[in-house]
Amino acid sequence: MFRPMRIAAVAFALLAAAISSARAAEVTFDDTARFLAGMQPSADSPLVALTKDPSWQHHAKFFDSAFAQLEQRQLSKIRSWSDVNLAAPRPTMFYLFSGPDFLYANAFYSKASTYVLGALEPASAVPDLSRLPRGSISAALYNVERSLGSILSFSFFITKQMKVDLHANQVNGTLPILYVFLARSGKTIRNVEMVALDDKGGVHAGKDNPGPNATRGVRITFAGSDGEARTLYYFSTDLSNPGVRAAGFLKFCETLGPGNSLIKSASYLLHAGNFTVARDWLLANSATIIQDDSGIPLANYNARQWRFFPFGRYLGPIGEFPGRYQERYAELFTRAQPIDFGVGYRWRMHESNLLLAVKIPGTEATPAVETTSSAEPPLRPRPKRPRPPEPVPPPPGRFFWFR
Repeated sequence: MFRPMRIAAVAFALLAAAISSARAAEVTFDDTARFLAGMQPSADSPLVALTKDPSWQHHAKFFDSAFAQLEQRQLSKIRSWSDVNLAAPRPTMFYLFSGPDFLYANAFYSKASTYVLGALEPASAVPDLSRLPRGSISAALYNVERSLGSILSFSFFITKQMKVDLHANQVNGTLPILYVFLARSGKTIRNVEMVALDDKGGVHAGKDNPGPNATRGVRITFAGSDGEARTLYYFSTDLSNPGVRAAGFLKFCETLGPGNSLIKSASYLLHAGNFTVARDWLLANSATIIQDDSGIPLANYNARQWRFFPFGRYLGPIGEFPGRYQERYAELFTRAQPIDFGVGYRWRMHESNLLLAVKIPGTEATPAVETTSSAEPPLRPRPKRPRPPEPVPPPPGRFFWFR
């Protein structure tokens, strides 16, 4: 009599273990994203139990408030600006030097069907949150908040800070941030796959061997409110001249273009001689470029190929980037239209500059050349404009919402 009972007990234990394992496997990419974003996961998700934790509830309230403010202050205004000024956006948008900033990529180019982001920051898989020790969840949520502190306040990531934040926890790398931005942008994640590019730009997934110069990244399939499938690629890649020549990142991008490009808070790297390959690639493969003054110098645009539409106010670079003031930019921006949002290093409203460069249809896609812009007569000498005083950088410790 005892033997059948023992067998039944063992069978019941095995069944319970199988059910528990099956429930753990039910944690979807979208539920993980919603949980990290402080949004309720689906009702049958194993993550629902973790939302009872006071640390998650505090996290959810923080993100509800922070993203509501950001939506009102910037994102809704950027979308309205784009609807008015971008007549025929291409299906693909490129965002080099982006970090995991899907938030502004989507705000400026909400109609894109393929987003390609590229930067140095690593991409790594997000673990099953339901399997993490309970105490580590609170630390992971706080680390996500820290990682997003500067972009929620100033509209850009602070690179040195990210190098620390993105390695500080079991939930690390750029993928958790991409998850938060997708969820808070109203997207539904359908699939997430780690991928790699070989040096010819070919995409490899699973156990494929991409070769010694592989560029690692992630491919996310998601849907917006219209239900149409869209794709986000993020690749961890070196965009300096030696880096892009050795890797297949730009070759892969070329298969998707020409597209629209966004350059924002790019540390003025495209002003330097070590980033000319990426700069010339953007000029050759972009139908439009939206940038602040940290992007491509005006002198590198061929004025016979591009029309320029300046918006906002050009005050020069912030103090961390001396020597990057552009007289030509200042001249162009004397005719700028106002904008009602801040963006880039000059994040305060009425201090930001935004340049929309539109390639003239039918012009030959030649490499960038040193030329004057169409806004500046080449034969008439320009009087020296007084340079504005050095700006004060964003104050440290302004992240007032931190615990």
